[in-house]
Amino acid sequence: MTTLYGIPNCDTVKRARAWLDDHGIAYDFHDFKKAGVPEAELDRWLAAPGWEALVNRRGTTWRRLDDATRAAVVDAASARAVLLANPSLIKRPVVNWGSGRDVTTGFDATQWKSHAL
Repeated sequence: MTTLYGIPNCDTVKRARAWLDDHGIAYDFHDFKKAGVPEAELDRWLAAPGWEALVNRRGTTWRRLDDATRAAVVDAASARAVLLANPSLIKRPVVNWGSGRDVTTGFDATQWKSHAL
C-alpha cells in the first residue's frame, strides 16, 4: 500500500493527492500535524532518498530557523533532530510507494508514473 506523508493544507500535497486519485492509486495519508513524524520511517527516509532531499531549504520554516540551527544541519543525524522538532521542514510530500519500493520526496508527475506502475 502506498502511503503519502505530508500536511493537508500544503498545495503540493493537494496536487499529489489529486494525482494519486486521478490515477486510481489507493493510498493512506499520514498527516504530520496530527500524527507527527514516524521516527522509524524518518530513519528510512534519511537513508534513502537521503537527508539532503528531505530538508526543505526553500520554505518559510527553514528561513525562520536561527542561523546556528541552519548551520548545524550537516548530516543525517543533525537533520533528523531538526526534522523531528520541525515537521514542516520536511520536503513534501514524502511517498512510500509500498513494500520493497522506493520512497520519494516532492511531487513530480513524470517521476511518479514510473513508481505507480
